[in-house]
Order: sequence, then C-alpha cells, then structure tokens
Amino acid sequence: MKMKQVWMGAVLAVAWVGSAYAADCVLHYERIACAGKEAEAFKKCDGKAACDKTVKEATAKEACAAAALKACDNDRLDITKYKKVTADFDGKALVGGFNAVGKADTSGNNFCAADRPDMNKCQ
Repeated sequence: MKMKQVWMGAVLAVAWVGSAYAADCVLHYERIACAGKEAEAFKKCDGKAACDKTVKEATAKEACAAAALKACDNDRLDITKYKKVTADFDGKALVGGFNAVGKADTSGNNFCAADRPDMNKCQ
C-alpha cells in the first residue's frame, strides 16, 4: 500500500512540475458588432460576444503581447465595430496600454486603441 501512495505522489509531483513550467498565453476577445451584424461578428467566438483563445506559439511574455496586439487587427469593417483584446501570460494579466473602451491608459490591459483606422467604421 505504501508503494502505491509513493508512486501516486511521484506522478502528481511530476504533473505539477510540468504544468508549472508550461507558459500559457491566453487572449481574451470581446467584440462589438456593427448594427444587425451580431451573428456574423460573433461567429469567431461560437456565437458569443466574448471568448478566450490560447496561443501556443507565444512562449514568452513579449510574444504573447505581440499576439494580443496583432489580434486587434480588424479586416471586417462592415461586421465588427470594435474589438477589445486582453492577454494573460502564465496567469498574469499583461498591460496593453488602453482601457476597456480603447482610450490610452498606461496601466490598462486592453491592447486595442479605439482610434485605430480599422475600428469604429461600420461601413
């Protein structure tokens, strides 16, 4: 019985150590649709205005921040009015430089500026 307990403890310790070193970059998307375009705008989040996506390629904090900034790009001007993108790396929120509505804020965690040329168009 003791051997089984020791073995289980070793497995749990290895699993914990493995997860402790796994760097996760999670992007949190929140979309605001152009009027009447909600279904299409929210399609990328399975029909919801907000969702999370893990970026496995971003294995450093800087790469995660770059991925969050890139995620702000909006090529669907007549569908998506605005996107708020925040990011967590290793469970800690990254600073994006904008507040929730895209106004400059040095401690804000949003990466998308409201005055980007590809936002707030709704052609």
